[in-house]
Amino acid sequence: MSSLVGLVVVGPLLAAAAGLACRENQRVRDVITLGGLAATTAMSVALLVAVERSGTIVIRVGGWDPELGIVLVADLFAALILVVATATILLVEIYAIGQRQTAWGADPRLVGPLLLVLTSGVTLAIVTGDLFTLFVAVELILISSYVLLTHQGRRGQIRAGMTYVVMNLFASALFLFGVAFVYSATGTVNFAHLAERLPELSTELRSGIGLWFLVVLGTKAAVFPLFSWLPDSYPTAPTTITAVFAGLLTKIGVYSLIRFHTLMSMEDLGPVILTVAGLTMVVGVAGALAQDDVKRILSFHIISQIGYMLMGLGLFSLAGVAGAVLFLVHQIPIKTVLFLVGGLIEESEGTSALDRVGGLARRRPGLALLFALPALSLAGLPPFSGFVAKLALIDAGIQEVSVPIVIVALGGSVLTLLSMAKIWLGVFWGQPPEPTDPTVAPVGSLIATPLRSLSRGHQLMVVATAATVILTLAIATAAGPLWELSERAAASLVDPDLYVTEVLG
Repeated sequence: MSSLVGLVVVGPLLAAAAGLACRENQRVRDVITLGGLAATTAMSVALLVAVERSGTIVIRVGGWDPELGIVLVADLFAALILVVATATILLVEIYAIGQRQTAWGADPRLVGPLLLVLTSGVTLAIVTGDLFTLFVAVELILISSYVLLTHQGRRGQIRAGMTYVVMNLFASALFLFGVAFVYSATGTVNFAHLAERLPELSTELRSGIGLWFLVVLGTKAAVFPLFSWLPDSYPTAPTTITAVFAGLLTKIGVYSLIRFHTLMSMEDLGPVILTVAGLTMVVGVAGALAQDDVKRILSFHIISQIGYMLMGLGLFSLAGVAGAVLFLVHQIPIKTVLFLVGGLIEESEGTSALDRVGGLARRRPGLALLFALPALSLAGLPPFSGFVAKLALIDAGIQEVSVPIVIVALGGSVLTLLSMAKIWLGVFWGQPPEPTDPTVAPVGSLIATPLRSLSRGHQLMVVATAATVILTLAIATAAGPLWELSERAAASLVDPDLYVTEVLG
């Protein structure tokens, strides 16, 4: 099973190379892309089962000592996020194959292979056991995501891409400087060794390192006030690209924040992180309420939901970190599927602007259902996964007597519900604007129109979206076992000695 840790990183890269070699043959290219993503998902599931049964799996690449070489670590936290991330990308690729057959699709020769490269960067960021390899993974994600964002060459995409890449390159420069500084201070960049050596530094120096990486990784995660690049760039890309970005890119930033700041015992930064978390929630949801386009509303909600995960980290308790882990598992497919639904709205109506769409609940009841289920989960209503995850965080906040952040989190949930209601009232309720185009195919009408009557491309888009909704419902149904896994994953994070023992022996 240990070889699977490396294969989840290398496998997608090999598939990407094969896909690029066959880029002019659509059928072969799609088979390679889907096969590569399906294999990566299957390996991730096998890793989760192995880690759950036998404990953390560690690979020392090239047999080098961990202090000098690359170490890949699949602990319960990594394995859990791997499964959700790879499964979500697989579903998005199915959607993408359908969307490429429409006017809204991205370049089919590039998207599949680039999604595989992005997948490799995501998996490497999740299983890496050292700070420098995390930097390499983040750069791999940045390069592939920038090409995906701008490859169509539209003016708005190029402008948004410049904002995206400038902010992220600035963060990358800070990241590299931080890696060099940490190495000069401790003589290592391995997470396990850092967990042993950073506590030996002065409180001021350790806190400075923690703040530095809060800025670096916080930029990648789009926390307040480092989020300006996100709402300008994400809505400009095709739905396939935006859905992957929404589900994974900022989440990798959050994952890295949780991994670094817990293992490095940064409890002194708890009040700072909680303050940033609260501001991120408030600014994100306020920005969402001010928008009049589905994609822009959802883009600001990416920001607001990051605040909840930071809340769990900032509490620095077992319950808080476990809540953050569970919330991360919930958020990856939820944000992805909401953007997939946004793409279906565009396909059906030609726009996602609230003032140019209306009455879809009557005309496209299936599409309305596909939106309503994840929207209610995003707002944190029972019995959906968002309710369970937010309840875990609220309970953790109460246990730690962190009343202000609990109040902000509850208020943010209410405002999230209002913004989802804004989309519902604007897009699905009321009367459609005049004149309507009778030639538009009823993409989302799963109930009123048989699925077989849609084009093959639209069928794939609807099926992929419905499957992602089912994934979110499965997370809610399995909330009990997932909470147990989240607690076990959090245990090795809040107690660095457990991680050190597992990695170094």
